[in-house]
Amino acid sequence: MIKFLMTLLLVSASLPGLAALQVFATVPEWGALAREIGGDKVSVFSATTALQDPHRIQARPSLLAQARRADLVVATGADLEVGWLPLVLRDSGNANIQPGRPGYFEATRFVTMLDVPAVLDRSQGDIHAVGNPHVQLDPRNLLKIGEALAVRLGELDPPNAQAYLAGYKTFSGKWQAAIARWEKEALPLRCVPVLAHHESFVYLANWLAFRSIGTLEPKPGIEPTSGQLSALVARQQSVPAKMVLRTPYQSDGPSLWIADKAGIPAVMLPFTVGGTPEAGDLIGLFDDTVRRLLKGLR
Repeated sequence: MIKFLMTLLLVSASLPGLAALQVFATVPEWGALAREIGGDKVSVFSATTALQDPHRIQARPSLLAQARRADLVVATGADLEVGWLPLVLRDSGNANIQPGRPGYFEATRFVTMLDVPAVLDRSQGDIHAVGNPHVQLDPRNLLKIGEALAVRLGELDPPNAQAYLAGYKTFSGKWQAAIARWEKEALPLRCVPVLAHHESFVYLANWLAFRSIGTLEPKPGIEPTSGQLSALVARQQSVPAKMVLRTPYQSDGPSLWIADKAGIPAVMLPFTVGGTPEAGDLIGLFDDTVRRLLKGLR
């Protein structure tokens, strides 16, 4: 009997459509989106956490091992992972997940990019040639990306193609309702001026219509300097910000210093899934983001 059951398990595992599609997500938001759409049809590995700067990750052997067995890599693109993902892809030995292949998916290819530089000048800091890559903070982008991702999952796993489309339809319905709720709750944030440690919240500001009037970094990717921070405090007299924002992986020192000198709240936003205890999934990410912004405004 035991031998029969073992044989049955082995046969079942080899049948098409029964084995979970292996998804390698570079950042937590795409892992969460893949789970929303794929459900039990996918097995998702997230290469980074909310406490890590996705620009600065080491191509560890554990990442190579996960990429080697992946059916699909879901990346942000727009050079967000340029410092580590190309090396992981190259050394994985997995031909199916290389750029240009069906097993490679870039989220930023399906949305309108913001902050696209008119001129590329590396002396201006860590400039992204095709625009700001932090597209996950406009939830409307997740509808476009999710629709494209559902199609790609179906192309890689044809027996479950309809299940992926159904998963996206369910996600889309609850997501559009949530967007309407968040937009209503966030109305007090319209036109509110804020400072940010880095240009992490461009898409969030564009969606909720608050105004980013400066960054603590003197240039993108350059750590805040005492001169930059002092200048921002002095500017409060003429162009006052109402709060200063940062992500979980950024040092709190600069924003707390500004907050103390300027008399404004320092607000840490989750930025991605897992960034706070409340941001355990995509809904929680935006629930907590809006709640923290409103609390900072009060």
